[in-house]
Order: sequence, then structure tokens, then C-alpha cells
Amino acid sequence: MWDLLLTLFGFLVGIIASLTGIGGGAFIVPILTILYDFVPANAVGTSLTSIIFTAAASTINYARQKRIYYKTGLILAITTAPGAFLGARLTRIIPPNLLGLIFGFFIIFVALRMIININDFRRKKANPEKVQITLKSDAEVVGSGRNVLLGAGLSFFGGLASGLLGIGGGVLVVPIMVFALKMPIHSATATSMFTMIITSISGVAEHYMANHIYFEYALLLALGTIFGAQVGAYTSKKISGKNLRRIFGIVLLFVSVQMILKYLPS
Repeated sequence: MWDLLLTLFGFLVGIIASLTGIGGGAFIVPILTILYDFVPANAVGTSLTSIIFTAAASTINYARQKRIYYKTGLILAITTAPGAFLGARLTRIIPPNLLGLIFGFFIIFVALRMIININDFRRKKANPEKVQITLKSDAEVVGSGRNVLLGAGLSFFGGLASGLLGIGGGVLVVPIMVFALKMPIHSATATSMFTMIITSISGVAEHYMANHIYFEYALLLALGTIFGAQVGAYTSKKISGKNLRRIFGIVLLFVSVQMILKYLPS
């Protein structure tokens, strides 16, 4: 009975994951550890496997909406993929508690930054008439020089978090796209799901070699996340950029508190 509920959990997580571009592992890993008594390494490996299906299903829908920056996503994948592989390898030799706490506190800062756009507030105070969001194309982001190099470098840590904690990587990659690459939030969430396919496969390869994956559970989750991802992607296009940033920030706050509570020493 509990096993069948995984599909329902997957559906709900798929909606949130696709809507915000975060993958959903921050919800799946606690579900597997608390309700199904998974050891952390197996929960991370199984979660990351199901995220491949979530990311693929979301990408198909976002591709129809023409919101994915493919070149940018592939550039970021150059660093997220090895980061995910390294993170998965680290689960063999170190407990994730310390890094989980570091990421948890860091994500609180990112979440507040997404909810309260400090830069817009400062510009509005200085000159209210000049406040506007610059929407960049894929070609403009790729040609942005230092910005894209900075984004690629920082994305390594998104991959590291993905492989080590099973969270998909979008928790860090989406804010990197928004702040470092100056991408609109709708394109950032869509591109994050595209990049996450490559990132997750890289991490899953290492978890598979370490026998951390329970495929039957991953498939039950995936069955729900595939349909949930379609709902999330469809809903996303009906939400304004400002509101989507706020939703993303609120979800991040939940994720950060959850991670801190999980990895605090008992």
C-alpha cells in the first residue's frame, strides 16, 4: 500500500519541481528516508534516478513552449555533470551532514534574494522610471563573456549538490541563471530542467556503480512525476515572472529549513 502511494507523492513533487525547476529531490529524499526507511545513500540514488524522468517530461513541455536556452543549458552541463559525478562519489566516503548544512544555510540567503529583489528596490529608489527587466536571448547569454564563465563555474556546485544530496541541482542552478546570467525566471526554470537531464544521468551512473538505487521505487516515483511535471510546466506559463520568483523563493525556504533540520547533529 505504501509503495503505491509513491506514485501520488511523485505526482505532487513533479508539479512543484517542474514549476520551479528544482528537480524535486529535496522532497523525495525525506519521503524515502522517513516513510520508507531508506538509508541516506540509497534515498539519494533513487531520488536522482526519478529526477531524470521528471526533467525529461518537463523538458518536452517546455520545448513546445520554446522557453529553453539549449546552448546555455549545454554549457552549464559541462560543469554540473562532473560536479554530480563527484558528489555521488563523495557519498561513498563522507557523510553528507556538513555539506548539507552549508547548502541549507546558503539556500536561505538565495531564497530571500529571490523573494526580495534588492537590486530592483535600489534602482527604483534611485530612479523609479528606469526599472525594467532585461530579457536576454540564448545567443546573448552565450556571448556574455564573463557572465557565462561565472555561471558555468558556479554551476559546478549545483551539480555537486545534485550528486551528494539527490536534490537535482536546480536549487542552485536557477538562481545562477537569474542573477549571474541575467536570464528571465521562466526561461531559467525551463533551461534548468533541460540541464538537469544531463546532470542527473551523470550522478546516477556513479550511484548505480555503488548499488545505491532501488529501481522499482524510482519507477513508481517517476510514474507520478511525469504527469505532475506536465501540470507544473503548463501552470508555469500562466504565472508572472515576479510571482514565479516568489514561489521559487518560498519553495527554497522550505527546502533550506528541511535540509538544516535533517542534517543537524542529533
